[in-house]
Amino acid sequence: MVKGANVTLADLSDDVGSVIVSLGWASPTGEGDADVSVLLLDLNGKVRSDGDFYFYNHPVAADGSVQLLGKTPTADGSEDRISFDLTAVPGEVERIVVAASRYEGSSFGELENVRITLADAAGEGLLRFAVDDADSVAAVIFGELYRRGDGWKFRAVGQGYASGLAGLATDFGVDIEDDAATQADAETEAESEAETAVPADGGTQAGAERQTDAVASVPAGQAPMNAVPAPRRPDSQPEGVRKRTARPRTAKKKVTLPATVKNTLAENDSWKTARLFPVSALKSDRDREMRATSVLLSVMAQVPEFSRRLTAAFGAPAGRMETFTEVSLPHGDSPRRPDGVIRVERAGKLWTALVETKTNGNALKAEQVQAYMDIAARRGYEAVITLTNDVALEGSPLVDVKIDRRRKHKVALWHLSWAEVAHQAQMLIRHEGVGNAAHAWLLQELLHYLQHENSGCHGFQNMGPSWVPVRNGIDDETLCQGDARALEVVENWERLIRQVCLRLGGELGQKVLPVQRAKRGTDPRERRERLADQLCLEGRLQAELRIDGTPGVLIVGADLRTGKLRTAIDVPAPEQGYPLSWAKRLVRRLAEAPADLHVETLVDGAGPGPRGTLERLRPEPADLLPKDSATRITGFRLSLFKGMGSGRGNAETGFIRSVDDAVHRFYTTVVVHLDKPAGRRKSAAQHDAPPATAAAG
Repeated sequence: MVKGANVTLADLSDDVGSVIVSLGWASPTGEGDADVSVLLLDLNGKVRSDGDFYFYNHPVAADGSVQLLGKTPTADGSEDRISFDLTAVPGEVERIVVAASRYEGSSFGELENVRITLADAAGEGLLRFAVDDADSVAAVIFGELYRRGDGWKFRAVGQGYASGLAGLATDFGVDIEDDAATQADAETEAESEAETAVPADGGTQAGAERQTDAVASVPAGQAPMNAVPAPRRPDSQPEGVRKRTARPRTAKKKVTLPATVKNTLAENDSWKTARLFPVSALKSDRDREMRATSVLLSVMAQVPEFSRRLTAAFGAPAGRMETFTEVSLPHGDSPRRPDGVIRVERAGKLWTALVETKTNGNALKAEQVQAYMDIAARRGYEAVITLTNDVALEGSPLVDVKIDRRRKHKVALWHLSWAEVAHQAQMLIRHEGVGNAAHAWLLQELLHYLQHENSGCHGFQNMGPSWVPVRNGIDDETLCQGDARALEVVENWERLIRQVCLRLGGELGQKVLPVQRAKRGTDPRERRERLADQLCLEGRLQAELRIDGTPGVLIVGADLRTGKLRTAIDVPAPEQGYPLSWAKRLVRRLAEAPADLHVETLVDGAGPGPRGTLERLRPEPADLLPKDSATRITGFRLSLFKGMGSGRGNAETGFIRSVDDAVHRFYTTVVVHLDKPAGRRKSAAQHDAPPATAAAG
């Protein structure tokens, strides 16, 4: 689509009762990102209340009409996906605005391939709009959905706001209070004053006045909208005192599990706590599949917050859910029995998905999935969901099925990994909270079951049959470019990295995404083939992870020639102060880091800078400074090395376990001690602060 154009959704698909909108962009550095937001507007073009503003700290509508699904990695960056159940949108809502905003000091001109796409409930892409003229703005309205008669239309807007999210939100009627500058960490401020005498003001001016006369270019037929400063946290505390804001106000208090475990009444450690979902009796793969399916579907039916996180991305509406197992459905001469069925009822209409599960590393069977797709098409069901330990990759389906394009009714094929299920449960019970204590307990029991060694639901756990031949080929230098086995290893490496991101993100309660640097428009398979050729030449696998609140991307590398794993992060040099103060502060921050941590000074120009282990540098931080005082320091690189597991599986000595352990160790012993990035959003501070209603008077 072009800017200002509009289209009726019903003209594009018959299945637009719910749609998935994706906002995407690519970053040349791998670190650029933005936050999405949604506003529901009435006939006057205003929100009915602040509750009609959905963003990172208010992601889900109680009626299920809007759900921010979070970020999904793509071939050239990431996408933020939003699920809209258009049948659930209140009648007084006339327009739905979809926007995104960048952090302080950043603009959309620093990102590439900024676009919005829309897909129907079957996952079929319907439209795409590229935003090409948002160079200097901090917020952009990508597009809007609006009513026309009994249907919905989409308009490609592409309007920018130089003043950021608050300018956009305020013009649509959201009340936002100004706030004082973000207060720096007490220890950081004290050390900064002692060593550099530079105040840490966070880059934000307190008491900025709202502007009402900056009018951006507006598409034809749309009222002009003004701009105001970026949103800040409400500050009712005395100067110098900061009270941590609670999680967003909701109709029901959120419940999370207690941080400390109660003292047990057991006489000794041999007494095992009774579990809702026992795993000791599981002896065969069939037993594991049946038990895992029943456990998951029963919890989904009882915990709506959890089930919506899993099914909203598949186009399911918000409504009354029932789940079933071992359902017999006619198919030719003999009936088929999918592992499960999910049904959601809303406004008298049913949404149905067939579920096929595999555990313990078993692969999907193409013939089986094809049969379920055919059954779903004949019976008017909406989806088939596969659930295995494997991780699906963009452009590389786990199973090939044929779709009869002549059928008017479309059936979507979706995939979930057991690791994704565990991740969503972790995020809810450990970080975000659920509606009541019973729901939290159910999710805890589910998580205990999934993580038990006997459940068979352990996520990606095998590097494939090509792992050993590729390693041997690299050792004896017989692996040639174009070898299909190298491509398989690269694909499985990408699956492993995505699973590492899910596990680490679930533990931290933060977004952890793989960074994929690729040229715009590069096909995912072409990118993996290029990486496979590099593996054949260099014998190395490498990935980068972006973690909210860290000063840089986390680098994970596996050198198959030496059998070493390397985890590293580049810390940029402060903008102010003296190099010796930087070195001393860095060493002091790393007081509890491993002694064998390698520290390298990054300098402008050719050639490496000074380097050494932390053990050697602790008594002499000045050894990190270049001998030539005129050499400019750009940052510091921190690296840990460990032996690489040799086996292809998930055993203690396997490659998968060694990568997982290396990333976890590096983050918990090194990254957590580093300063938060300057000038960027702190997830703990800002993501806990909802937009506040302006105080009276």
